[in-house]
Amino acid sequence: MECKLAYKKIFEQWKTDEFFDAATHDELSAVTDEKEIEDRFYRDLEFGTGGLRGVMGAGTNRMNKYTVGKATAGLGKYLLAAYGAEVCKERGVVIGYDTRNNSNYFAKTAANILSGMGIKVFLHAHARPTPQLSFSVKFWGAAAGIVITASHNPKEYNGYKVYDEYGCQLVPRQAKQVIAYVDSVEDYRSINFDGNDELIIVADVTDELINEVCRQSRFSDKKAKENLHIIYTPLHGTGNVPVQQALRAEKFTHVDSVPEQTVPDGNFPTVASPNPEDRRALEMGIAQAKKTGADIVLGTDPDCDRVGAAVKAGNEYQLITGNQMGALLMDFVLSNTDLSALHKPAVVKTVVTSELGAEIAKKYGLTVFSTLTGFKFIGEKITQFEQARKENDSTRDYTFVFGYEESYGYLAGTHARDKDAVVSSLLICEMAAYHKAHGKTLLDRMNEIYDEFGYYRDALDSFTLKGKDGLEKISSMMADLRNGGSPFEETVQIIDYSKPVKAEEGFGYLPTSNVLKYVLEDGSWIAVRPSGTEPKIKIYYSIKAADKEAAEKKLIDIQNAIQTKLGLK
Repeated sequence: MECKLAYKKIFEQWKTDEFFDAATHDELSAVTDEKEIEDRFYRDLEFGTGGLRGVMGAGTNRMNKYTVGKATAGLGKYLLAAYGAEVCKERGVVIGYDTRNNSNYFAKTAANILSGMGIKVFLHAHARPTPQLSFSVKFWGAAAGIVITASHNPKEYNGYKVYDEYGCQLVPRQAKQVIAYVDSVEDYRSINFDGNDELIIVADVTDELINEVCRQSRFSDKKAKENLHIIYTPLHGTGNVPVQQALRAEKFTHVDSVPEQTVPDGNFPTVASPNPEDRRALEMGIAQAKKTGADIVLGTDPDCDRVGAAVKAGNEYQLITGNQMGALLMDFVLSNTDLSALHKPAVVKTVVTSELGAEIAKKYGLTVFSTLTGFKFIGEKITQFEQARKENDSTRDYTFVFGYEESYGYLAGTHARDKDAVVSSLLICEMAAYHKAHGKTLLDRMNEIYDEFGYYRDALDSFTLKGKDGLEKISSMMADLRNGGSPFEETVQIIDYSKPVKAEEGFGYLPTSNVLKYVLEDGSWIAVRPSGTEPKIKIYYSIKAADKEAAEKKLIDIQNAIQTKLGLK
C-alpha cells in the first residue's frame, strides 16, 4: 500500500507542480491507466553501467528533461570532485547526439546544465555517430563525453551514455562512482537548467574522424574498388555523411544510397525497427540492389556504431550475421596487415561472441582476449594496453589490432574506444572488392573459412518482458537457472560471471556480470543474459558441428531445452 501511495503521490506532484513544465502537465493529465501510472513512477529511471535508456515521456521512469538533468547534474558533481573546477573549465565535456526524437534537445539540456556548473562543453554541431563522440573526447583532450542515443531501439526510446577521458564508455568500477553522485541529486529543483553560453563551443570534427578512419584502409586497388557496386542506407540515422565521405575518400565511386532512408528522422518511418540485425531493416536496400544488380547492401543503425550487410547470392541477397562478419573481417584485416611490425599484436572479443574469429586470430599467432558483453570492455582493454606501454609493464603491453562482438559491432584502429560502423563499412567494402577481384563473394570466402575451421551456427533469442512484473520474472529465471544445474546433458563447464572469473594473465579477474554460460563437449556453448538496458532476457547459442545440417538440428534441440527450462515455450 505504501508503494502505491508513493508513486501516486509523485504522479500527482509532476502533474500539478508549477516546477514541471506545461508539456509535462498536459501529458500526465491524459494518463488514466493505473498500470501506466505505476510504470512511469514506481522507480527512478536507473542510471546504470550503461547510463540511461528508456521510453521518452513524463515520469521518473522515463527519458525527459528532468531525468536527463539529474544524470547530468550528478555527472557534473563527479567531474568537479574528481578533476577540480579549473580542469573542468579547461578540458570540458564533449556532447554528441543522434537523429532520434529529442536527442538534440537532451544534448542541449545537458550542455546547459554542465556549463551552468562552470564546466566547458564541446557540443557537436550536427547529429553524428557514437564513435565520433568517442573520437572527439580524445581529439579535444576532454575529461568526459556524453552521447544521446538509444542505438537501434524503437522510436519511443532514447538514452544517455557517459564516456571517460579516453573516449571509452564507463565500465562498472567507474560507473559506480558516477552513480553515487547521480543518486545524491534527490530534488530536481536543485538542478540549474540555465546555461552559460560562454562555456559552450559548437564544433564539428567529421573531417578529422574520416582522416583517422582512412588510415585503417587495407586494400588500395582503385580499379577493384570502382568495380564494386554498393547500396548503402543509414536507416534515417547519423551514418550518411561520414560513411559516404569515407567511401569516397577511399575511391569507391559506385555507391548508391536509399533515398527514402537518408533523411534523418527519429520516427524511422520506413522500418519497423532501425536494427541492421533485422533483415526487414535492409529490405528497401535489398529491393534497390535487386533492380540494379549491386554486389552488397550495407545498413548502419541510427547512431552508426553497428553495421549489417547483405551480399548478392544469385538472384537473392543473403544476410551475413554479426559473428560471420567478425570472422570475415578478422580474416581480411589480419591477412592484409604486416603483423611482424607490431609488438605483441592482439584481438579482443566478448564472451558471447563466436570462437571462429578467435581461431582465425590464433592461426596468425595473435593473442586473443575475451571480455564481458559490451564494447566498453573492449575499449577498456585498448586503454589498458596503452597504459601498460607508458608504464613499461611488459605483461600487459599489447598492440590492439581488431575488436568485435556478435551484435554487429567492430573496430579496427584506436581512433575510437567504441564499435565504429564508419571504419567497419569501409573495411567491409574493401573486403568485398578484394574478394570480387579474385572471383569470389564474401559468402564464398565464408564457406572457405568453414572448410578450414569447421561449421559454426550462431543464433540469438531475445524475449521482452515489460514492466515491473517482467523485470521480476527475469530475475526469477536467472535464479532458477543457478539453482537447477545445466539443462544440457553434455555440459563440461558452467561459467557464472556473477562470481569472479579469472581473466587473461596479467589482467586479474573480469568484473562480475549477470551471465551464465554452458560449455558443451564439442565446443558449442549457450549463454543466458538479461539485457542491461532493456527489459529483455537474451539467450546466445554458438553451435559447432561438422556441417550446416547437423548444426541446425542441434540448435533446435538446444533451443527447446533452454526455453522449456525458462518457461518461455
